[in-house]
Amino acid sequence: MITDLLENVRVAWDGLMTNKMRSSLTMLGVIIGVAAVISLLSIGEGAQTAITEQVTSVGSNLLFVTPGVFKTGPVRNQSGSVNTLTWADAEAIATPGNVPDAVIVVPEFTQNTQVVFGNANINTQVAGVTPKYMNTFGLQMARGRFIEEKDVNGRSNVAVLGYQAARDLFGGFDPVGQKIKVTLPGGSGGRVSLTVVGVMAEYGDSQLNNPDDAVLAPITTAQTKIFSGRNGQGELVVTRVVVMVTYEARMEAAQSQLNALLLRRHNIGPGEEADFSVMSLTDMLSMLSQLTSIMSVFLIAIAAISLLVGGIGIMNIMLVSVTERTREIGTRKAVGARKVDVLTQFILEAMVLSLLGGAIGILLGTGIARLVDLAGVMNVVISLRSVLLAVGFSLAIGLFFGSYPANRAASLSPIEALRYE
Repeated sequence: MITDLLENVRVAWDGLMTNKMRSSLTMLGVIIGVAAVISLLSIGEGAQTAITEQVTSVGSNLLFVTPGVFKTGPVRNQSGSVNTLTWADAEAIATPGNVPDAVIVVPEFTQNTQVVFGNANINTQVAGVTPKYMNTFGLQMARGRFIEEKDVNGRSNVAVLGYQAARDLFGGFDPVGQKIKVTLPGGSGGRVSLTVVGVMAEYGDSQLNNPDDAVLAPITTAQTKIFSGRNGQGELVVTRVVVMVTYEARMEAAQSQLNALLLRRHNIGPGEEADFSVMSLTDMLSMLSQLTSIMSVFLIAIAAISLLVGGIGIMNIMLVSVTERTREIGTRKAVGARKVDVLTQFILEAMVLSLLGGAIGILLGTGIARLVDLAGVMNVVISLRSVLLAVGFSLAIGLFFGSYPANRAASLSPIEALRYE
């Protein structure tokens, strides 16, 4: 049986090599499809790994309280549409006894705007923070100092720059002591001058909140001097409150405590929808992983179209081959070849064609993924799963699209086949 199988494979190979150009063009659709599956899966898995690393690098015991509704499942996002989270809410969370499992509470007020120094300018995130922000996210200073309590209490016009923001604005010069100008929102053309008191160390892309591009100011300065940080009732608002929990095992308890406190403060009764969200890093990771998975499936579905086209090409060329070799089929049947022998031969030809295209596609897809990785565009992860999936696709295409031509060849009458001109 093995000898017969090897002989059929050899015959199939000889048949393909007889028409090299035709075989190469037939394989093209499979090559492109498999290469797309390999490269897209590798890029998708690399993106998911990077997201996981960024989320976990921040710390596993942080909770993020944001205004508005943010749900996944069907994904529904109204976060930030109405700023319902106030400075008083942040103070209530920080009050001892209200959230027993909260260790550090860090309110933030953040908006994007233009920052200028001389002829240089950047459009970046200006975040109003408190001194506890530094320890919560494990930041370190390269030069100067971080924002202090006196800056928050006095609404001081000071700023701390991220590593990349400092380079973009000042090049190789030391920015500490220099004044930057932050553009006021609303298109009025007004600007607020801030004195740079420190520059943070470089972090690269290793954190969920990448601090390299950030410009940090005292939260009271951001709320009252740079942006309009009050709601319709005149209360100071915040865009986010970060809560560090005692330890990871108490995360669910802390979430329940936060929800109960804010529901009570916002007068939200049982059955009513909350106007805030409390999310852990695990929730964020789950949501981001869901989004990347959906995107990967969508991209693979596009790649599968190329495989479908390649499969149709294989079926077409195999039908042509059956027509061209009708007399050969008749001769084989006349000398004793069974229907299963002819069927096996043509199915093997289709599978050899698709597997060869799949092998070339795997090499091409792996090469594309490696180039993306080496170019530094993003990290990629070439997994055994993606390779096995590509091989499975190749086998399935050869078997499925080769079955009809093979069955047609096997069903030919030997007499009619020998009489075929």
